[in-house]
Amino acid sequence: MSRRAFDALGWLEGARRIVSPNCDARPGGEAISLVVIHNISLPPGQFGGDGIADLFTNRLDPAAHPYYSGIAHLRVSAHFLIRRRGELIQFVPCGARAWHAGVSNWQGRERCNDFSIGIELEGSDDRPFTQAQYRRLGALIGKLRRAYPITDIAGHADIAPGRKTDPGPCFDWSRVCDHLPAP
Repeated sequence: MSRRAFDALGWLEGARRIVSPNCDARPGGEAISLVVIHNISLPPGQFGGDGIADLFTNRLDPAAHPYYSGIAHLRVSAHFLIRRRGELIQFVPCGARAWHAGVSNWQGRERCNDFSIGIELEGSDDRPFTQAQYRRLGALIGKLRRAYPITDIAGHADIAPGRKTDPGPCFDWSRVCDHLPAP
């Protein structure tokens, strides 16, 4: 890998790229200081399909699964998705604002999408995440910290309490720290 992991727009070298239209420009002068960790599986509790990518690219067929009819209209995305086996997919360049946080607040600052990177882990609140996901997440956060002034890492539940529960009780925060590279 080259010395510079991200290009000028914020695309990560080596990540599989699936471009999402669900993003826009960050507010001028807003530094990227927060990483938000989420979980997602589509259909719920099932792994490995195309549902997540279809949702993030506005191609989710509402007739493909009963759950999809209630979410196919959503216009959401994240910067990254880490699959169960550790595959890394990037949907939005880090320089753009992905639509992952919704109504949110972190340490008194609202609109977390403005200053955060969203990382989805393929998973659910009730199943442990994989070793490959923790390894990839640690490596990714390390690269983000070298490229951007990241000061905090939070779960979606931390920035939207009462509204969101992810990454959930099966997410082991100590394992994230275990897999972070040395500064």
